[in-house]
Amino acid sequence: MKFSVVIPLYNKANYIESTIRSVLNQTCDDYELIVVDDGSSDNSLALARKYESDRVRVIAQANQGVSVA
Repeated sequence: MKFSVVIPLYNKANYIESTIRSVLNQTCDDYELIVVDDGSSDNSLALARKYESDRVRVIAQANQGVSVA
């Protein structure tokens, strides 16, 4: 992998799927995508986990703020 794309996630169910698809649709494919869910209380985490693969990793943690995520 040349680089990592990190997406901090907190209660953005309306946007996370389009955000992940946007990254996956890039022409460059030498990357990993890491989504860090920071204790979302909506269904953001479930939506992000639909995309887990060799290239996409989803990490869930208790809410600690965007700087920690």
